[in-house]
Amino acid sequence: MPLARTKAEIFDDLVLDTVEGLERRYAKELAGVEFAVEDVPPELNVYDSDVLEDGEVPLARLLPGRPGRQELPPRIVLYRRPLEFRAMDREDLADLVHDVIIEQVANLLGVDPDELT
Repeated sequence: MPLARTKAEIFDDLVLDTVEGLERRYAKELAGVEFAVEDVPPELNVYDSDVLEDGEVPLARLLPGRPGRQELPPRIVLYRRPLEFRAMDREDLADLVHDVIIEQVANLLGVDPDELT
């Protein structure tokens, strides 16, 4: 009997599907970029340019990284529960996750999101 998958596991799979597709096409540009999922956003200033929000609810955040001695790689964080709340079903959630990742990667690379789809 197959084990039931949790909402978090299903969400992680949706993120992974999109990220793997992007990494196949943009391996060089995305080398070293980290993708992460958090259940809910921490206290954020939604007016910061690195936060993608719906109204005043953060959906994702782009942390551009920091070169140098204490190097930090660029990181894109998706917030699972706010995204799930906005989706009507799993297919809608998959589309929303894809769109949010595309938008954040486009911001990171400095390109129009349409160039990545």
